[in-house]
Amino acid sequence: MHDNPHKTRTISGISATPLSGLGTARWYHSGEQPDPAEVSAADRETERQRFDDARAAAREELETERESTRKRVGSEEAAVFDAHRQFLADPQLTGPIETAIADGAAAELAVYDAFGDAIDQFEGMDGMMAERADDLRDVRRRLLRLLSGGERTDLTELPEGTILFAERLTPSDTAQLDPDTVAGFVTMTGGRTSHVSIFARSLGIPAIVGAGEELAEVRESTTVAIDADREVVVVNPDTVVRERVTSGRDVTVREERVETRDGTKIEVGANIGTAAELNGAVAQGADGIGLFRTEFLFLDREQPPSEDEQFESYIKALDAFPEGRVVVRTLDIGGDKPIPYLELPDEENPFLGNRGIRRSLGADSDLFETQLRALLRAAAAGDGTLSVMFPLVATLDELTAALDAVDRVARDLDTKGIEYAAPELGVMIETPAAIFTAEAFADEVDFLSIGTNDLAQYVMAADRENEDVAHLHDPQQPAVLRAIKRAVEAAHDHDAWIGMCGEMAGDPELTELLVGLGLDELSMSAVTVPAVKANVTEIDRSEAVSRSDRALTKTNKTMINQTETQ
Repeated sequence: MHDNPHKTRTISGISATPLSGLGTARWYHSGEQPDPAEVSAADRETERQRFDDARAAAREELETERESTRKRVGSEEAAVFDAHRQFLADPQLTGPIETAIADGAAAELAVYDAFGDAIDQFEGMDGMMAERADDLRDVRRRLLRLLSGGERTDLTELPEGTILFAERLTPSDTAQLDPDTVAGFVTMTGGRTSHVSIFARSLGIPAIVGAGEELAEVRESTTVAIDADREVVVVNPDTVVRERVTSGRDVTVREERVETRDGTKIEVGANIGTAAELNGAVAQGADGIGLFRTEFLFLDREQPPSEDEQFESYIKALDAFPEGRVVVRTLDIGGDKPIPYLELPDEENPFLGNRGIRRSLGADSDLFETQLRALLRAAAAGDGTLSVMFPLVATLDELTAALDAVDRVARDLDTKGIEYAAPELGVMIETPAAIFTAEAFADEVDFLSIGTNDLAQYVMAADRENEDVAHLHDPQQPAVLRAIKRAVEAAHDHDAWIGMCGEMAGDPELTELLVGLGLDELSMSAVTVPAVKANVTEIDRSEAVSRSDRALTKTNKTMINQTETQ
C-alpha cells in the first residue's frame, strides 16, 4: 500500500470506451459464498433436485435480464444471455455435475468443480473462446447464489458519481449499471473486445479494463479519474486532470442535421438490432438508422419471423425517421451466430465460413426472399427512405445474384398486385476482396457501407476476439485506412454515397479523420451520436482532408496519431 493515500498516481489499463469521467471509487466484491467445499451434502436425490431447481431459477433470471438488457442496451448485447442459458443445458457441464452428485457431492461443490474445469480449459485458449471463461464464471456465480439462497447484489442504485472498482465484472453485473449515476468502472482483468467492454460502449459508460493488480491499492471513497485518451486511471487527480476528463462530458443532443464549418453535410445515424431500440436512437438525435442488424429478429425463437412480422419491424423504423434514412442489413448469420432452427454446422473458423450473403444465396435462400418481400413492401408503406445492403459480398457474381433476387421478388409482388417500392441498394465493404472490387460494386448499387470491425480483422489477419493481436485489429492501422480511402474513391467515382457502420465511426476522436477521408455518413451506437455530431460542427473539411492525406502517407499507427493531433 502506498504510504500517502492522497498522492496522485496513475494506473495504466485499456480504454473500453472513448469516454472519460471523474468520480468516487467504490469497490465491488462478488465473492462466491459459502465456500462450496464446506457445504454438507444431503441425500443424492435432494442434491439433484436442488441443482435442477437452481437451473430452472437461473433460466428465469436470465430471460428477465436478457429482455431488460435488450431494452436498455441493445439486442446484440443481450444475446450474451442466450449463451448463458445454453451453458445451463450443456451436457459437458451438466454431465459432470450430475455424476459428482451421484457420487455423494453437495450440489454447490459439484457446480463449482465442473465449471472450474471448463473455466480453466477456456482460459488456455485465445480470442472468443478465452472470453467465455468470464461467461462461465457469471453462470457459476449465479447457480451458487441460488443454491445457497443468497441475495443478488444490486448495482442498479449506486450513488451518483460512483466509479466502480472490481477484480472483474460479468455481463450481468455491467447490464445493471445506470449511466446516469455511474461515472465509470475499472477492472483488473478484461480486454477491449470483451462483453463487458461492449456493454460499456453501448451504455456510454467510461471504463478502463485490464488495469492489473495495482488497482487493489486504491482505497474506497478515493477520488479517481478515468482518462480515456491516455488509457489510465488517475488516483487523486489534480485540477488539470479533473478539468480534462470532465470537459465535453455533457454533450447537447442535436435533433437537426449537422455540417462542417465550411458546409459539408455529414449524416450521423445509429446502429440498432430491433425496433425496440428506435426510441433511444431518436432520443440521441440520430438522423436515421445506419445499420439495422436484422439477424436479431431471427434469434431466440423456435422459427423464423414471418414476412408480416418483419414488415411491421421495418415500418416502425421508417416511421421513426420520416425525414431520414433507414439502412437495413439483410440476414447476416453464420457459425458465430447460432440459430437453433437453422441447424448451423460447427465451423473451425466461422468468420471465414458460410455466412452473410453466402448463406442467403444458398442454404437460406427461402429466408432471404421472404425478407426481401417484407423490405420491398415496407419501402412503399413507410415514411422514411429505405436502403437495403448485402453483407459480406466478396465477388461481383454474388452481388449480381443478390440483385437478381430483388428483381424476382419485385416481379412476383407486381404480378400479385401487392404494393411495393424499390429501395436503395448497397453493399457492405468488409473484406479485402470487396475493397479491390469496390469500383465494380459501386457501378451496380446506390451506396457502399464500410464495416470496420470485420474489415480490420480481414485486412490485418487479426482475430477481432483475440486480445493478443488487438493492436493489429485497429482501424487506424495504415493498411486499413488506405483500404477505407480506396472504397471512398470508388464510391464517389461512380456517384454512390458511402457510409461507415463499424465501431470506428462512433469514436469522436476519429470524426475529423473520417470526414477528411470523404465519408458521407457515419453510424454508431446511439449514445455516441451527440458527441460525433458536436465534433462534425467543429471541423473544417478542407483542413480535415489535408490531415487525412498526411495520415495516409504514414507507415505506422503512432505516426498517424501524431498527424491527427497536429
